[in-house]
Amino acid sequence: MRVKGSTPTRNRRKKVLKLAKGYFGSKHLLYRTAHEQVMRSQRYSYNDRKQLKREMRKLWIARINAAARLNDLSYSKLMHGLKVAGININRKMLSEIAIHDEKAFKELADTAKKALAA
Repeated sequence: MRVKGSTPTRNRRKKVLKLAKGYFGSKHLLYRTAHEQVMRSQRYSYNDRKQLKREMRKLWIARINAAARLNDLSYSKLMHGLKVAGININRKMLSEIAIHDEKAFKELADTAKKALAA
């Protein structure tokens, strides 16, 4: 007796077609093209999650650098000064401080300057 396996196959195909909902042309109608597009879309999705992290880090660094230069420091000197001073703060929070609390950022910059001078 041969195995037909219609239910698992149908369910697998329905799952792919559901993921392909809203795609243009045959990409949401035909299983094969839908499956190809879903695989490609998932690959883009995975890569773009990594890309987003890179882009955000670049943005934070640009903001920190701009704020640091207002306080007569470069980005690299500021970060080195904070490390020497023992202040461990991530770039995301540092950029938020630079945007929303200039006084606190100035204090951090002064601390970094003192640590570099010492």
